[in-house]
Formats: sequence, C-alpha cells, structure tokens
Amino acid sequence: MDVMLILIRIALVGFICLFLASDGLACGPGKGYGKQRHPKKLKPLAYKQFIPNVAEKTLGASGKYEGKITRNSERFKDLTPNYNPDIIFKDEENTNADRLMTQRCKDKLNSLAISVMNQWPGVKLRVTEGWDEDGHHLEESLHYEGRAVDITTSDRDKSKYGMLSRLAVEAGFDWVNYESKAHIHCSVKAENSVAAKSGGCFPGSASVLLEDGRSKLVKELEVGDKVLAADIEGNVVSSDFLMFLDQDPVSRREFYVFETEKPNRKLRLTPAHLVFITNNVTDDDMTAVFASNVKPGQQVFVMDEAVDHLKAVTVERIYVEEYEGSYAPVTSQGTIIVDHVLASCYAVIEDHKWAHWAFAPVRLGHALMSFTGLVKKREDIRQRDGIHWYSDILYHIGTLLLDINSFHPLGMSQS
Repeated sequence: MDVMLILIRIALVGFICLFLASDGLACGPGKGYGKQRHPKKLKPLAYKQFIPNVAEKTLGASGKYEGKITRNSERFKDLTPNYNPDIIFKDEENTNADRLMTQRCKDKLNSLAISVMNQWPGVKLRVTEGWDEDGHHLEESLHYEGRAVDITTSDRDKSKYGMLSRLAVEAGFDWVNYESKAHIHCSVKAENSVAAKSGGCFPGSASVLLEDGRSKLVKELEVGDKVLAADIEGNVVSSDFLMFLDQDPVSRREFYVFETEKPNRKLRLTPAHLVFITNNVTDDDMTAVFASNVKPGQQVFVMDEAVDHLKAVTVERIYVEEYEGSYAPVTSQGTIIVDHVLASCYAVIEDHKWAHWAFAPVRLGHALMSFTGLVKKREDIRQRDGIHWYSDILYHIGTLLLDINSFHPLGMSQS
C-alpha cells in the first residue's frame, strides 16, 4: 500500500476525533463552532419562492434542456419506473407515465417520501405529474425528460405545501419551486450533463508556474513539483503540489471564464471553486468567494512577473465555456496561481480558511513523507482518476452535519 495513504489515514483518525470533539465541520463556515449542535429548524418556502434562486434551466440549478424523450427514442431506456408504495401517483393518463423518471429524480423523490412521512405521520407524498409524453407542458419543460415532478401531500392540505417545498430542497432536488397553490415543482440535473457533477476544478489545459520559472499544464502536475502560490499575507511563494482532490481527463464540463484586460488574463474554473477577489481598488484585502458569485467590476489577483508579486486587476468579462478534462490540485499553501491568476485550492463550501484547516492531515502526511525521504518514491505513483477519498469523506460528513444551503448547488457529485 502507498505509504502516503497510510500516513494520511492515520492523520485522518486524529482529525475525525478532533472534529467530533469540537462538534463542528472543519471545512464549513464555522457556524456553531465549539457549541452543541441542535437539530436545525426548517423554514417553509414562501409562495412563488424557488431554490436555488436562479432560473431552472441554468448551470446553477437543473441545467439545460437536452431534448424530449419519447417511447421510441434511444434515451427512453434512461427512464426508470418508480413503484415506491410510500408515494401516490395520480397517473390520470392511466399509462404509468408519471412513474417514469431518471434515476436521479427517483432517488430524490424516494428520499422526500421518507421525509414527508416523518414530518406528518399518516401522510404520504403525492405525484401529480412526472414524465410527460403528451405535450401538456411548455416547450423545453424538463417533464419531457423525466427530470421534473409536480408534487403535493396525499391529504392535499395546502397549508403543508410551504414545508413540503423545504423538505424537497433538503431531499436534494436541484431546483424546487413553490410555483402554484395546487402543487410544488421539483427538478434535477441530467444524469450525464456537465451540470450533474461540478465540484471545484480547472481544465487540464490550464497552466501553473513552477518555482524554477517554467510553466506546466495542470493535468501534468506530479508529486514533488513546486508551484507558485500565495501565503496568508498575499506574498508569492513556492508551494508543494500534494495531490488532486479530483481529476477527470475525459468528461466535458462548463467552466466560468474571468477575463481581465490590463494585463489580459483568462482564469477558467468551475462555478463551485473558490477564487480570491477584492471589491475596492484601494484595498488589497483578499476574500475567497465561489466563482459563480464573482461579478464584472470586481478584482482578482494577477501575477505580475516583472516584479514577482500579485496585483489586483478588474474582471472585465465573465462567460461560460466547455472544456474536456478537469483537475483540482491542492498545494501545501492551499492556494495556487493558475493561468497567472490566484485561486484557492478548495471548493464546494465558501470558506477558504476552514477548508484549509480541514486538509491539515494531508499536509502533515506530506511533511512526514518529505522528512523521511519517501516523497521521491511517490513521484512514480500515478493517482487514480476520480474524487480523492479524503475530500469525498469530508464532503459526506459535511452533508450529514451542515445545512444543505452551506454547499454550492454545484458541489461534488451526489449519489
């Protein structure tokens, strides 16, 4: 077994003990840190409110429409029937069409059914509309893809619908809309869409700067490489590349592109990734925010190679492009200069400080390897593609202890 994995796992045991003792999530925003955590109180959605607060068919919600599914189409095999006895299907067409849906939609619906019974004993979840094959909805409705359902409670008590909406959000639907006095509309991302998995990554074609002045593609980084990053004071420093939190050389994803003009730079990263900005030309204080929250006119920190330091530069344009391959490198500093722009190594939760603290065991493992001279033995060991087990564990612990709204809507892939 890789010695590095053994050391990190030993460190992880200590981290979990500390984590449980403090009763807080290290990579979270620190809400309730050091205090006893009480069961959260759910707040019903207001009429016409939708979560997340973006349009349904956008990257931050359920993603773009991918085309109508008919019984004769190739994609019909992607729909699966839901025979959960704890869900009542209206099925007014008498074709079982309302029971057909994508697996993701089915999983979220089944989860919601349990929540409904727990919230109101004796009451079941009711589906009034699922997959639509008859054209009863507006053009490009996600009902045509089996990615949307309209729901009520079995007792049709409208006073429950605000809370039902909230339970749907908690169940993991990618977009929930209390759109009607008669029902709640819920939808999910496409199974294979670029929106279905985002996390925090850079495209493989992005480049980093090495300590010796050379540049290197992100996808070519190896343990032992020293890349340029920034310390807590914002000074440019050399930092060890530790591992990829996620690496996927094949899938295509959508990346936000931040373009500056003086100098001309383009930083490409996924919406859930953290990037450092400042809002004031006279203030160089760095704040880490989700890429999806950055607005034109705000400033990012660009590497000025002439004087070897970072300077704040205004973001002139923001747009979305699709690239093949995505990589999430992590360094000892927790920061990295990519395409000459400073970014955090972390994503999903909007708190760079706590995320960096959560990865202390990884840094400890690397330091021990360096001290014993074992790092060189790891240089020839290629990390497997996919999400690293450590970040995966942190994420799943977080989903158990934190409010779902603590996470970016396009966080790591959810099963």
